Amino acid sequence: MAVLKYEEIAESLRARIAAGEYAPGATIPSGRDLAEQWGVSRATAIKAVDVLRNDGVVVAKQGTGFVVTETPVARPAGARRAGSARILGGMPFLRIGTPDWAEPPTRVANALGISSGVQALRRIRVLQLPDGTPNSCVEAWFPPEIAEASPRLADTAPIAEGTTRYVRRQTGRFPVEGVDITTVRLATEAEAHRLQVAPGTAVAVLLHTAYDEDGRPLVCEEGVTPSSLFEQVDTYAM
Repeated sequence: MAVLKYEEIAESLRARIAAGEYAPGATIPSGRDLAEQWGVSRATAIKAVDVLRNDGVVVAKQGTGFVVTETPVARPAGARRAGSARILGGMPFLRIGTPDWAEPPTRVANALGISSGVQALRRIRVLQLPDGTPNSCVEAWFPPEIAEASPRLADTAPIAEGTTRYVRRQTGRFPVEGVDITTVRLATEAEAHRLQVAPGTAVAVLLHTAYDEDGRPLVCEEGVTPSSLFEQVDTYAM
């Protein structure tokens, strides 16, 4: 499928942000400058910037233009439906520790299709409410072939373009199907510490697995939310 010009411009800007050319808080080129650089209409250039804004990569700053987001925003586990922007349902988050290689829990290993004893790359984040208190904690697990081909997944710094786009650039693989399974249990000691709740608190657990067009898993995320903060609403025709 052909890439539209505004998408090409947006991807170029993402790559430059990811490479550090535009650091958090830095101003990206204006719509007029982008139009001149790329030889396109100003409307096309503005549409490219809107793509980044809708994904939470840049924000408007009065009197300045668009600047690279200083506070990273991520969605909870799941919430990856086609066409949804990263800022839809997104929350500020904190990265916990350093990404590491570890043996995933059995159900994560099963979702990733890896054998017992095989390690995967783990990234942990805590999503925050407006007052800074934890809303949920998410462990994202990447199978070895994805992690080895995408070295920035092992960095502590946020990936401005988002892990999905970064993995696609590195591997050519992208999600076409997501499976979300929601269960309930009691929080582990580590989860209770991250969420600032009492050990044994009831939590909702959403296991999200993204698959590529060949049915191969790209990532498995386990999102844990205290029962007092969890709500799922479905609207459907009857």
